[in-house]
Amino acid sequence: MIFAGGDGCYKVLRREPMPASRIFIWQEFTWLSKDEVRATIPAFHPVWAEVDTALIDAIDKQAAHGSFRNWANITTHILSGMKKLNLKQVNDLVRWVYSKIGGM
Repeated sequence: MIFAGGDGCYKVLRREPMPASRIFIWQEFTWLSKDEVRATIPAFHPVWAEVDTALIDAIDKQAAHGSFRNWANITTHILSGMKKLNLKQVNDLVRWVYSKIGGM
């Protein structure tokens, strides 16, 4: 089981003896740097493997902001849109995805 939360999550969970005593590892996640995004996202899902680095940079700057959670959300919408519209290119859907997630 994974507990994930924003600032203060650690303090809230530590106050509760039952879950706190059962947590094996406390791990803090930070935003991905630009270089980490460039290395991680193409390896994360095949849909990003052939996408131009400039488009990945733009999506990260405009909507994902180095958050792997945001990238997972964007990827889900990209895949859904590609299937619905029978598209093969990610760049054909970027603005549509932004409208779904409230980015840009």
